[in-house]
Amino acid sequence: MVEIRALALAYASSMKRDLPGLLGEHVTDWHIVDSSTVKLDSALLGEYPGAGDYAALKIHKRFSVGLGTTVDYHLSPAREHDNVHLAIDETWRGLGVLLDLGYASFKLLRDCREHDVRFVIRLKDSWKPRVQHVARGRLVKQFVGGTDFDCLVDDEVLVLDGSAVDIDVTFGRGPSLVMCRMVGVPTPDGTYRFYLTNLPAAVGPLQIADLYRVRWEIESDNKLDKSCLHLDQIAARTGPSARAMVHASLVSSIIACVLAHHVRLNEAPPPREGTERLTAPIHTQSLARAMGSAATTIAAAMDLRGEPAAREWTRIAEYLSHLGRDPNWRRSPSILDQLRGWKISPGRPKKARRASVAR
Repeated sequence: MVEIRALALAYASSMKRDLPGLLGEHVTDWHIVDSSTVKLDSALLGEYPGAGDYAALKIHKRFSVGLGTTVDYHLSPAREHDNVHLAIDETWRGLGVLLDLGYASFKLLRDCREHDVRFVIRLKDSWKPRVQHVARGRLVKQFVGGTDFDCLVDDEVLVLDGSAVDIDVTFGRGPSLVMCRMVGVPTPDGTYRFYLTNLPAAVGPLQIADLYRVRWEIESDNKLDKSCLHLDQIAARTGPSARAMVHASLVSSIIACVLAHHVRLNEAPPPREGTERLTAPIHTQSLARAMGSAATTIAAAMDLRGEPAAREWTRIAEYLSHLGRDPNWRRSPSILDQLRGWKISPGRPKKARRASVAR
């Protein structure tokens, strides 16, 4: 399974990237880093201790936005903290990273600066930014550089009036000092959501927020692993068996993502920004379920040759394409489709469609 894993990852990494619009600016690709926890049989407590009195392992995954699939992963006991499992080094140069807060640290931000890696992360509640310059925001008084951000807001020196803000901030002191942009975007409930980034000022706060929304792609991929490919149903009682089952689930996930990526590459892009999308996009989870239902047929087709094989694979492809479309594409449009330039109008309720047909 380790060799099959290596083959799957190598093929995925060899594909052409799809990074339209903002996604392709300033970076060669965006990678998302996240972990998911898999509970195991109690017999594995010694090898894979969880955060409590149970056995569990963590999958630390690196997901490529441009390729639409996992391009690397490794396993660890679930008790270990996430941030020791991510090292930004020279192999990351030119990339962008979207991070879960579990991996965030001042050291990571410094490493991104050293190796020319762009980042977008949420502001940790425990981090206290010191304001050096306000590039965008309602500033009603002068302030001394290095003032605590919360103090400026509490004293109404910087007024959060519902508009986006863009501020140069620092964290830490001395050799550990980190400087970056902090952008704030208002939410529907009147609060603000703050992000840290080292992207240039040409990328505005709302665009930063849109980029961070792309991080949801790895959450969808984790759901694919567990809901469709049984990653949360591992009953193995030995380490090698558990690891083999994890690799099997993740390789299956990569195969589904690779097929979905090929479909997206073959689709014509919108002829111009704001073009109405009229057909449902491919949905990896729907595609994986269709692949599961057709597993016996797919296995049998591998023994065919010549014209019978071509006919059968065409029939399978049509079946997967039909069932692999996103059923909720109008109600919950993908942020990636929106960044690609598609306009997706909400669909009419079923009751209205029935009334129209009746007339």
